[in-house]
Amino acid sequence: MTTTGEQFDPQLDLAFEREVPLPPEAIWAAWTQPEHLVHWFTPAPWRTTECQIDLRPGGLFHTEMKGPEEGQQFSGVGCYLDIIPQRRLVWTNALLPGFRPNPSFADSSCGDFPFTATIELTPTPGGTLYKAIVTHRDADGRAQHAAMGFEEGWGKALEQLVAHMQAA
Repeated sequence: MTTTGEQFDPQLDLAFEREVPLPPEAIWAAWTQPEHLVHWFTPAPWRTTECQIDLRPGGLFHTEMKGPEEGQQFSGVGCYLDIIPQRRLVWTNALLPGFRPNPSFADSSCGDFPFTATIELTPTPGGTLYKAIVTHRDADGRAQHAAMGFEEGWGKALEQLVAHMQAA
C-alpha cells in the first residue's frame, strides 16, 4: 500500500482501510469539528471528553480520553502537518503545535511512542474509501501500537464515526 508521496513500510507502519457509506465531506466534518469528534474518536468503553482543533499546518490537535475504570485517563497532543479538505489529514504526536519537538519522546523509555497518522478519503460510488496509515519511528513503536489493538480499535472508532454522522 502506498500513500500520497510516501512508501508504506510494513516494518514501521500500520494501515487500516475500509469503504464506508458516507461522503468524504461527512467524514471530514467528523475529523475536523470537535463537536463531532468527541462522539466517536475513542473506541468504547473509553470516551473522548475534550477536543481542541486548530485546523492548519502547525495547529493544535488535542484530545482527552477517559477509560471505564476510575483513574484511566489519557491526554493526546499533537500538531497538524498536512491538510487537504475532504481528501487528506495528517498529524503527529511527535511535534507540538507550531512544529515544536515533543520533549516526551526525548527519552524512549517514556512508555509512549511517536507516530504520524494520515487519513485519506477517496470518493466511491457507495461512499468513501477510508484509509488510515500510521507511521512509527521504529519497529518497537509499531509493535506496541499493534499490540494495543490498532486494527480493532481504529475499526471500532470508524464504526462509531459512521453511526454518529448518520444520526447527525
